[in-house]
Amino acid sequence: MNFDLTDSNPGLKFLFSLACLVVIVYGLKFAAPILLPSALALFLAILSLPLMAWLRNHRVPTVGAVVIPVLVNVAGVGLLILVLSGSVSELQKELPRYLNTLTQLQESWFEAFEARTDIVLGAYVTTEIVDPAAVVGFARDALGRIAQLLSMTFLVFLIMAFMLSEATVFPDKFYYLTGHSSPDEDRLGKVVSEIQTYLGIKTVVSLATGLLLGAWSYAMGLDFPVLLGLVAFLLNYVPTVGSIIAAVPAVLLSVILVGTLSHALLVTLGYVVVNTLFGNILEPNLMGRRLGLSTLVVILSLLFWGWAWGPLGALLSVPLTVVMKIWLENTRDLRWVAVLLDKNPPKTPVRPELGD
Repeated sequence: MNFDLTDSNPGLKFLFSLACLVVIVYGLKFAAPILLPSALALFLAILSLPLMAWLRNHRVPTVGAVVIPVLVNVAGVGLLILVLSGSVSELQKELPRYLNTLTQLQESWFEAFEARTDIVLGAYVTTEIVDPAAVVGFARDALGRIAQLLSMTFLVFLIMAFMLSEATVFPDKFYYLTGHSSPDEDRLGKVVSEIQTYLGIKTVVSLATGLLLGAWSYAMGLDFPVLLGLVAFLLNYVPTVGSIIAAVPAVLLSVILVGTLSHALLVTLGYVVVNTLFGNILEPNLMGRRLGLSTLVVILSLLFWGWAWGPLGALLSVPLTVVMKIWLENTRDLRWVAVLLDKNPPKTPVRPELGD
């Protein structure tokens, strides 16, 4: 039987493309132990390229230009893990007290509601909304994941070092294989530059968001302001959904520690103002509309990468999708997929046959 995959058989072509997609998705999940540290190393390497280029321009030997950015990243990530693990360990000690206070608040709220409405709320809703064992288990699981991340860092930095060393010779290899005589004639530099711009802006904005929200938590008298700032920094890589999730621990702490509605609303207001200022005004203006993603795409990418690569995959979901979108934009026959991922449609129709 002769299978013709040309335009005369669009149904068969669609089934073949769908089968390829299934194979790719399975491969992404199956190879997660290799691909996840490689993706982390790639992001760190791209962010470190300007520092390496600056060192080489100042006549630092190639070995030093590679080792110094790796050491800078080791110091930064090591400090992050140290602070995060210490804060989570302290949080685990305070969890029983927090849970006991939250349970008492729940019971008092239920009693006040039943007294005012004559409705026995306990007959419809259980008072054990928060399971203490589940929360403690979640905290222990978080500590285990931090330990797992710590064991992965050596592999990440090792791959990153080799990526940076390869970056000094890979462009020449690419130009030789493609037959281009000038770096300006290929799309590789453009793709890397756009990815670098996105990751750089996103990291700076996330860092500013974490610092401001950590300071706001401290000013509002909440426990663990450093941890709350780190959570806001990490979750800011996930637009919209991440900012909502980051605000939940702060609001819960406000309810537990202070117990007044006005204080909880004030904490919430601070998170809304900071995330609106950075996420909806500053960041889009710095990146431009072209690097935006549809809200539906953000949710689906969060679910997909979380399923494929776990919590770290969910954290990297939007950066991974944006990187994919940038690559698709610079690929002539797949540019239409980038349009579907975009937040806003282009002003002029996309014609793949007229691409670069």
